[in-house]
Amino acid sequence: MFRNIQTIGIQNLKRFNYRTSFNQGSFRFQSSTSSQFSWVEYFKLKKQQNIVNIVASTFTSVGGGLLTLAYLGNVELDPEQPIMGFDPIMIMGGVVLLGGGAGWLVGPFLGTSVFNLFNRSITAQFRTKHEIFLNKIKTNRVDPSSQSFSNPVPDYYGERIYSLNGYKQWLRDCNTFRRKSKEFI
Repeated sequence: MFRNIQTIGIQNLKRFNYRTSFNQGSFRFQSSTSSQFSWVEYFKLKKQQNIVNIVASTFTSVGGGLLTLAYLGNVELDPEQPIMGFDPIMIMGGVVLLGGGAGWLVGPFLGTSVFNLFNRSITAQFRTKHEIFLNKIKTNRVDPSSQSFSNPVPDYYGERIYSLNGYKQWLRDCNTFRRKSKEFI
């Protein structure tokens, strides 16, 4: 009974009529052989994509820093001549850090490509669920104009939600934020 309600979804639960659904044959039971993409699978893949992006960002950050260091190792600089009033070694260190930062920013593009390559068969379903998830986040997020140190905004973009329990907790946090902002302001 409860599995059937989860398959239908909370939004459709109010409109669900047992008699019409069973008579029309539109009710689908959740089985292991169905090709439906569940929210549990979506959150697992979302977490996997985040891990792949972080690993890719780490490698591209190190690679960007090393490439910048290799390039700057071949440039001739006078160590006694300041560059814009700063020590050349400090400038070179800052440029190596900038190269690593640029590599960190390139990482998610590479990570998403790798993730899509390994999950080709379900990429379309994943993107569809991702759009639905982002629309749910957009409709349920709070107005950040009333935030304070004692009442911070919950995860505005839903980036740290990796499970159904996490989503429910995020909804509770959003409701708590709304309640506190109405009571104290």
